[in-house]
Amino acid sequence: MANDPQDIFSRGPKLQEAPKEKKDSSLAPPPHAIGPEKSLLSSMLQDPEEYIGRAIEQHLTPGHFYMPSHGKLFEVLTSHFEENKPVELISLNQYLMDRSLLEGMGGPAAITEIYTYAPTAAHFESHLGIVKEKFILRSVIHSCTGAITEAFADPEDVQMFLDGVEQDVLKIREAAESGTEETIKETVAAVMKFFEEFLAGDRSTSGIQTGYPDLDKMGGGLKPTDMFVIAARPSMGKTSFMMNIVEHVAIDLNVPAMVFSCEMGSQQIVQRLVFSRARFAFSKLQSGYNPNKADLQRIKRASAEVANSKLFIDDTAAISINDLRAKARRKHRDEGLGLIAIDYLQLMRSTTKQASNSREREIAEISAGLKAIAKELNIPVIVLAQLNRGPESRTGSSLGVPRMSDLRESGSIEQDADMVGLLYRKAYYAESAEEKEEDEGESELVLAKNRNGATGNIPLTFIPSLMRFESRAFTPEPG
Repeated sequence: MANDPQDIFSRGPKLQEAPKEKKDSSLAPPPHAIGPEKSLLSSMLQDPEEYIGRAIEQHLTPGHFYMPSHGKLFEVLTSHFEENKPVELISLNQYLMDRSLLEGMGGPAAITEIYTYAPTAAHFESHLGIVKEKFILRSVIHSCTGAITEAFADPEDVQMFLDGVEQDVLKIREAAESGTEETIKETVAAVMKFFEEFLAGDRSTSGIQTGYPDLDKMGGGLKPTDMFVIAARPSMGKTSFMMNIVEHVAIDLNVPAMVFSCEMGSQQIVQRLVFSRARFAFSKLQSGYNPNKADLQRIKRASAEVANSKLFIDDTAAISINDLRAKARRKHRDEGLGLIAIDYLQLMRSTTKQASNSREREIAEISAGLKAIAKELNIPVIVLAQLNRGPESRTGSSLGVPRMSDLRESGSIEQDADMVGLLYRKAYYAESAEEKEEDEGESELVLAKNRNGATGNIPLTFIPSLMRFESRAFTPEPG
């Protein structure tokens, strides 16, 4: 892996040749598996939509390939996949030729040989595991070789040296462990069911209903290709509000929905969802309360409804925009997703070189990427986002009231979003116990941006014990 890919390209026409070692020839070459590498690339060339997407989901990178030319070919394939370019031999050969890469890979014959290498993709997962295992072994060798060299140098701070060795090993383990997507239950697609619900409901709502009539009237529902950003300060309940909408879509409307949670685990999400839907305060159990028969019946019914829904949860921490895109594409293809929800934007990451140098650039790439997913899959995307400390800095009646300018790295998010809702709970900023008690439960969603409709405040009621928002009738202020 230490060799320069350009050196490999200039050595000879055969793609399958392993790079020559510059070290002592008496040493065995690092662990590698040329056959499985070629098999993976063959499957990707034969069925790009299926197997390039799988490889991205499994966090395969060019660095996993022992042959630099294999890694370069994989990089080209993933680039085509991300840009929705067709992957077929003629245009691929032309692409490589235009960039002076084809001869280094052995010419068109070598690419064709790779294409026909695997007669079936049945062993894709097995070969993927082999390639990743060999990469792990090479990573361990590289890390340990560096540690041995440094140990012979007799470091002054042995404890710091030991910590560094431990961190390197932990990084190898973390890189080897990919996030998993957890499905609640596989059921048949429900597109026609949603269509019937739409016909029976309010036709003025052209998108998916959220379960909040005032929001649906102002926004026209969640429309395909729309990105709806829900932003708030911490502890305002934005995750609960998002899951209330997801619950209505996935369970009440029976529309397939997928949640990407970078903050909470899937079990915690489902626990809150079940007990909130059952209208049972889970906190009661911690104080010794024993559920009665009616409680148990509601919990049982709610759990069955959630289990039978088309709800899919992926709790990969710090998921990259590329991983999210690949997973969403496959799930949409297999299940016909009607909604994607992400909790939350600032916990995601982008892996481009530009993003590594600028947090603002990284947020801009993530925001643009999420909007692109909504457009590509033709479904709405709900995205949670954090606000900065602006609301706390205000005084008087404006204390705590959010504004769109409070969005962290707000420029790109404002530009990409079709709707921006700012969640606000008045009691959170109460200056006395009396005011807090008086304002308890009073909440608002400030629809600050609506590309296709009106803006304004949507009154809500928050029930803390149930982690649930409900619609509230508007009460005008005196005077």
